[in-house]
Amino acid sequence: MRPPAEPKKVCVIGAGLSGLAAARELRREGLAVTVLEQCGDIGGQWLYDPRTDADDPLGAAVPVNVHSSMYASVRLISTREVMGFSDFQFVPRPGAAGRDARRFPGRREMYCYLKDFCAAFGLADAVRLNTRVVRVAMAAPAPREASGGDVKWLVRSVHVQPDGSEHGVAAEEVFDAVVVANGHCSQPRLPKIQGMGEWSRRQLHSHSYRVPDPYRDETVVIVGCGDSGLDIALDLSGVAKEVHLSAKTVGDATTPAVSNILANHSDMHLHPQVHRLCEDGRVVFADGPSVVADTVIYCTGYLYSFPFLDTGGVVTVDDNRVGPLFEHTFPPALAPSLSFVGIPMRVLVPWFQEAQARWIARVLSGTAALPPEQDMLQAVQEGYRAREMAGFPARYSHDIGNFKTSEILEFVNRYTDLPNMEDWKMELLLTTLGNMKDNRETFQDRDDYSENVNQGFQRWLSLAGAQYEAAIAAAGGGDDDAGGDAAQVQQKPLPAPYLKSEL
Repeated sequence: MRPPAEPKKVCVIGAGLSGLAAARELRREGLAVTVLEQCGDIGGQWLYDPRTDADDPLGAAVPVNVHSSMYASVRLISTREVMGFSDFQFVPRPGAAGRDARRFPGRREMYCYLKDFCAAFGLADAVRLNTRVVRVAMAAPAPREASGGDVKWLVRSVHVQPDGSEHGVAAEEVFDAVVVANGHCSQPRLPKIQGMGEWSRRQLHSHSYRVPDPYRDETVVIVGCGDSGLDIALDLSGVAKEVHLSAKTVGDATTPAVSNILANHSDMHLHPQVHRLCEDGRVVFADGPSVVADTVIYCTGYLYSFPFLDTGGVVTVDDNRVGPLFEHTFPPALAPSLSFVGIPMRVLVPWFQEAQARWIARVLSGTAALPPEQDMLQAVQEGYRAREMAGFPARYSHDIGNFKTSEILEFVNRYTDLPNMEDWKMELLLTTLGNMKDNRETFQDRDDYSENVNQGFQRWLSLAGAQYEAAIAAAGGGDDDAGGDAAQVQQKPLPAPYLKSEL
């Protein structure tokens, strides 16, 4: 009689929302999971780090030296009712110390929720903190006729000190599969503006913004009118002397949200794109006028970045398109041994990431199967062509919500058994989007929802709340006292070394 097969060893890179979702689903399928996380705690972007890199405020280094891009004033722009995992809802815990029970809570509440999720599903023992992945490569050349599932992966990691420096020798381990879940909001996307290299005054990317005080009484130019641009502009209003918003397109500049902000804040001004920066401190806009600025903050988004990943050219990042990826998840030639969670943008978080994680886990366990490699590759190419015909550049290949919203539901229903989002939640989501477009400053505190939404909320609060508290009690109480601050987290030592080699 043959002994039972050893479970597949799977490495998950990153212990943020996507990585924790992957770890939970992989364990449910009986797989051996190791999560490698470079920070001193779980949470990913939701682990606030007040530190910034003073030597690289633009975040030009690859990878960046400080992972977090979270600024102190962040509040969720989606309601907590749609921001939870399917079987562990993001319910308010008003009786728990230090928790934020608002419908649109602040950043720390999301961090505490992820800590509770980690505790409820016993994931902490799978996470190696303070461990930076420096290289992921195929362990040995696979035979030409081998499939992607036959590839094993050599993962090299190093211990990270509290100050971010690497310490000691590298550790190496071989895994049957790797799930990349390192997020896509850390590596800044920088614009190309004439004079950036010569401008002697302060320039930074929003990745390096935390609080408004350093900009008190300054004239600040913010490049970009997206979510972070408007958030930071409002954060600076009343602290900075003047805030000048530079919009990329006319559409960005003519929304009701922007109009209301300008009407309510006399120290804020709107301009077209920045044309050039001058050595004397002037910022010249595309229509001719200029302002003398103390600081320019680039709120221009982020790039997908996997500096540790070596696939021999199979997976590339070209014009911010990660590919080829079947359903934004599996590279056909290396599936299922390599996969990605959290690549798509403008999806329902964390519901979509939970669906990706469940699909990956089922495929790796053999419960589900992928199409043949050529069929997956053909589907990827057809997706590229459809986006091109619709006028979407390659860099928006993973922007699902703006291209075809129905793809979100189709993906979840096609590959998983997750329940669909209830009608009242969909109504709440759409109402929130409408309110945000109407008034960016007040939408999070409105309470004029329909009777359908209010009744759904009460049912949800009763059922999901009892489920949440039972899970937390079984896990020993959760993390009500969690600090949510990377600088305050007690750094845990690196687990006992396995196979070591010099860097």
